[in-house]
Amino acid sequence: MSRELVKASRVRISELTASTELYLGVHIAAPGLTFDISCFGLDAEERLSDDRYFVFFNQPASPEQSIRLLGAQGGDSESFAVALPAVPEAVHKLALTATIDGDGQMSQVASGYVRIVAGGTEVGRYSFTGAEFSTERAVMLADVYRRGGEWRFAAVGQGFDGGLRALLENFGGEALEDEPAGAAPASTAAPAAPAAPAASVPQQAPPPPAAVPAPQSPDATLLAVPVPVPAAPAAPPAAYPDATLLAVPVPPAAVPPAAPQPAGLRISLTKYAELTKYSDAAAGQDWVKQNDKLVRVSLTKGRDVLALQGSMVAYQGKADFAHEGSGMLRTLVGNLTGQQLKLMRITGEGQVFLADEACDLHVVRLEGDSFCVGSDRVLAFEAGLEHEVRRIEGEGLPNGGFFTLQFSGHGTVVVKTNGTPVVLPVTPTPETYVDVQALVAWSRGSQVITTAPVRIRRSAYAGHAAESYSLQFRGAPGNFVVVQPFEV
Repeated sequence: MSRELVKASRVRISELTASTELYLGVHIAAPGLTFDISCFGLDAEERLSDDRYFVFFNQPASPEQSIRLLGAQGGDSESFAVALPAVPEAVHKLALTATIDGDGQMSQVASGYVRIVAGGTEVGRYSFTGAEFSTERAVMLADVYRRGGEWRFAAVGQGFDGGLRALLENFGGEALEDEPAGAAPASTAAPAAPAAPAASVPQQAPPPPAAVPAPQSPDATLLAVPVPVPAAPAAPPAAYPDATLLAVPVPPAAVPPAAPQPAGLRISLTKYAELTKYSDAAAGQDWVKQNDKLVRVSLTKGRDVLALQGSMVAYQGKADFAHEGSGMLRTLVGNLTGQQLKLMRITGEGQVFLADEACDLHVVRLEGDSFCVGSDRVLAFEAGLEHEVRRIEGEGLPNGGFFTLQFSGHGTVVVKTNGTPVVLPVTPTPETYVDVQALVAWSRGSQVITTAPVRIRRSAYAGHAAESYSLQFRGAPGNFVVVQPFEV
């Protein structure tokens, strides 16, 4: 399930995907305007100290091919393939930017987004509109940067009035209108591209080339287990082949052959071994998907977890389970609305494995935002999150409306679905309609404005009206609704 990001939000890449091979897609819809979309590779001082890491239409790849311009595809105005393990240590930040080619202002943008795709699946999206800008002609859209030994993503959305020249000067470079005569190399020249400013940096001795780690092979599934790699002398990185639409393949030759393993029961079961990565030290807990049906949560003192009664399938270490009372008022509200959660409180210091009737599980991280989800779709959540019952009114719905739970704050919620869901964008036009029986969750900013009977249900019986109802969702760009391929 793709995570919706808002302006100024930051997230660890490891929270979105285990893959280090990313596809970054940028889309900007602005009738009558043309955009140049680029990627700046910046050093620790956030300066363009090496202009070979200014990747744009006249320079479509960095020297070792870790950052490559792919062009427009799949509905994206521009796209980049980024192999994080191959990005040199000297490059601390990759800044995605967009500048207007010609006259115009960023306020004329109807809609736009930056999306992160890994392994063929969109895992994150930052959406924006021209209402966030005014007279700017260039904008820093998003950053992929290093912090504490790991890569993170930031939704920036900061504009510049001066266009590409202002961006280059901000990053410590210069815009040169024309190349000096005779500067072209002696080799056969490719057809001339449209004129564009070239990056120039202050004269200084070029830094020594940083050692580039060998690219890692992306996991085939979430159950993959790292293969031991024998020690080998360092070798220059191999160039990456052309990327497909949604993934950056790694050459098989880049991964050394695994050490031979003796046959036996243990080796046969290796692919089902417990996964322990994706830790989130800042949150004080780990929420790790062992597979599509099973989640492991690591417990620490002072951070309790609330989970559906009976959802524990195993635990390691010390874990205590206690009935979680709802209080008289919440119990009464839950009984009246059907949104009562039968929960247990889990405390201690250990790891607890959670599942529920082989439902597909999805770990959703809230960073101060809110979303609505039915109580029957909730498996577990952090005790610090606020949750309350919310009424959705609608003409034609049974009893005049229905109820849902709204979660808010900073923490994790595990949502369960029957089958793999789809996340649909919610925009002012066109409207999005969802069968209420297939609805899973939606963003708080989405407006539910009407309902209508749509068809005869398959589960109808004699004397049953057999009508199903659809809900209409509208809202600003960046809102979403989640639908499962199953009707409750």
